Amino acid sequence: MSAELNDISEAAYGYPRHQEIFIQTGFVFYEKPIYDIVKRAFDIVFSLTAIIILFPFLILIAAAIMIDDFGNPIFIQKRVGKNRKEFWMLKFRSMYKNAENLRMELQHLNEADGPLFKIKEDPRITRVGRFIRRTSLDELPQLFNVLHGSMSIIGPRPFVTHEQEKMNEYQYQRLLVKPGLSCIWQISGRNDVSFNDLIELDLEYIQKRNMFLDIELIFKTIITVVLSKGAY
Repeated sequence: MSAELNDISEAAYGYPRHQEIFIQTGFVFYEKPIYDIVKRAFDIVFSLTAIIILFPFLILIAAAIMIDDFGNPIFIQKRVGKNRKEFWMLKFRSMYKNAENLRMELQHLNEADGPLFKIKEDPRITRVGRFIRRTSLDELPQLFNVLHGSMSIIGPRPFVTHEQEKMNEYQYQRLLVKPGLSCIWQISGRNDVSFNDLIELDLEYIQKRNMFLDIELIFKTIITVVLSKGAY
């Protein structure tokens, strides 16, 4: 069975098996140590360069957030990363300071399927927050997560701990790789993609991942952000 799976993977994806993790669902994960080293080097150079270039712009966004709703412009939230390891993810704060306390009151307005929570016209979002969410500028502080090593430029988006805990073992397989700023589902409609399709797109990326695909996704992400596709 293992040899057959290896033959199929080489024919379909063009890479040999390094280490195979076969889960009863049929999903096969391949370790790629050389790719991981190259990707980490790319992440460091890309994130550090972006932080240096964008730093004055980051200060302006932080100032705008504080003027709109005074308080810490950075929102820090626990997310689940590679191999189920939790980490603190950074974002520009796009909601009012008491937003998390209001979540239960707004649960009946949830428009997302699965364990996720999304409201298209979320009343907790500030004026500046609506703009930076639509343009994905709220995600820029995650460049520091990438530089730190808890995230990558490209990889499955990390979910909040209580959302991830509601998923089954098949869905948990998206945690076999480091989470990222963007992935296939971000360029496929973002919030317009169903939860089940989101999972399948993440697993597709994990099986096909390589540096050429990562660079392609970076360029497509930029186009998606400029066009504000599926963002709210």
